[in-house]
Amino acid sequence: MLDLKELVKYYPTVAGEPVRAVDGVSLHVRPGEMVALYGPSGSGKTTLLLMVATLLQPTSGTVSIAGRDVSSLSEREASHFRLSELGFIRQNFDLLPGVSAVDNAILKLLKTVRWREAQRQITPLLQRLGLGERLAHRAETLSMGERQRVMIARALSTRPSLLLADEPTGSLDTQRSREVLELLRELCRERNVAVVLVSHDPLAAGYADRVFALRDGKLSDYQPDVAAALSS
Repeated sequence: MLDLKELVKYYPTVAGEPVRAVDGVSLHVRPGEMVALYGPSGSGKTTLLLMVATLLQPTSGTVSIAGRDVSSLSEREASHFRLSELGFIRQNFDLLPGVSAVDNAILKLLKTVRWREAQRQITPLLQRLGLGERLAHRAETLSMGERQRVMIARALSTRPSLLLADEPTGSLDTQRSREVLELLRELCRERNVAVVLVSHDPLAAGYADRVFALRDGKLSDYQPDVAAALSS
């Protein structure tokens, strides 16, 4: 499904020595598989996700989805790819204040279907996520865990083949983190969605099929004691 081959992103500096945000990362993620990447702030986690999401152009290397090189897409093609094939759960809760949970969840769907049909399509997923009784509640009245579930619903609303999750449990307590990770794993396996999750939370290791460490832009084998040190 997802293939990264020698992916590189360098940033020039005044001193002349470039910052190696991502430095030769290669990775394969299968449909229905959850892969977790650990790393401290500045390790290249978000930069890597932005390149996969076609929001940032790599310095070199390729990003392939189902055999298609998305790193060379035009702006229009990349926009269509993000809408139809990609789900992205960002660190911040990008919810519209004063807008209900269900209407926040359908924002991606509204680009292709009408409002009532979008609500009809998203409601079963929100119910599955435990928000059946909170559909009409405004975003600001939802708990942190509920807001994260709305973001998950939005990301999965268009039935993407690939889901990216940037610190999806960063604002949650341990219990809510477990619930979110369990739901992500269950839903993505059922829908055969490939998942790349980046985090500094060692809890995610118990839910991922494979785990790697990312530091100084380089991918390496995961060591639990190292990951714990990175998250402290």
